Amino acid sequence: MNWRPFRYGLEEYDLCHLHPATITYTQEARGGKPARCYAVDVVYSMHCFTRGIKADERPNPDLCYRDSRETRVFDFRRYELSRQLPGIIRDLCTRKVYHSGRGNFFTIEIIDKRTGARLEYEIYFVASRSSRKGRIDLVVQSAYVRDPEHLANRPKLKPIAFPVILFNVLNNKEIRVPK
Repeated sequence: MNWRPFRYGLEEYDLCHLHPATITYTQEARGGKPARCYAVDVVYSMHCFTRGIKADERPNPDLCYRDSRETRVFDFRRYELSRQLPGIIRDLCTRKVYHSGRGNFFTIEIIDKRTGARLEYEIYFVASRSSRKGRIDLVVQSAYVRDPEHLANRPKLKPIAFPVILFNVLNNKEIRVPK
């Protein structure tokens, strides 16, 4: 899905950085095992740049962003941080990735550019075998700064190597949740 730009007032917020992309990840050869390459088709959900509507909230209609399934509120902070997402996703092989315990995975980027404060930017994704032979689909489901509203869903931090996820998904192998 190619996201249409968001317009608010006289400003336009381009979302082309969140258009689908194909990334080839390479797992280096080691321990007598050959190098492996994985073709991964990446898509980003609107949760990467919007937030849900709160129970008693009546958002300004000009701030609402819609797709064929839902309406959410455009979130300027999530949007700004989303500009870093393609680079973070490209570097997943070199990052710590964690199993959420709910069938998806996440990674955390520490960001302090704007305020100088430590912010935990959590990026949640799911990987599945593609209908296209030898490929993997990766959906970036959500990305947001960990704040008091989200503390309750904090998964346990037990890392799993991203190439292990890719190998297991491609080969229909179970990915066990670490205990």
